[in-house]
Amino acid sequence: MGAFKRFEDIVAWQKARLANQLVYGLTCERRFASDFALRDQIRRSSLSVMANIAEGHGRRSNREFATFLNFAPGSIAETQSHLYAALDLGYINREDFSAVYDQLDEIIPNGDEAFPASSSQ
Repeated sequence: MGAFKRFEDIVAWQKARLANQLVYGLTCERRFASDFALRDQIRRSSLSVMANIAEGHGRRSNREFATFLNFAPGSIAETQSHLYAALDLGYINREDFSAVYDQLDEIIPNGDEAFPASSSQ
């Protein structure tokens, strides 16, 4: 746990934060915003990615950090699945779908390499 003083220093958390901003931006659009169930579910799953990374860091042990990091890919996949529903329903276009989907894929590309310390936010 010594590599990160704050969860905000974790690159994966930073990327999850950006993905969450994209999700919220899409879900504010009129048609998407009126589908309360899908809107709320995709927001929750997107928020869960950030929250799991932060909570794992807050647990202050490598073992618990790893446990919570293992939850994040599930929330990423859930969010990506919701993107398909939004695309199929015509709430988002293919370009927006790809932008968010790809951003989610960047959060944890291949294990621990996604978690180097960073000085930027």
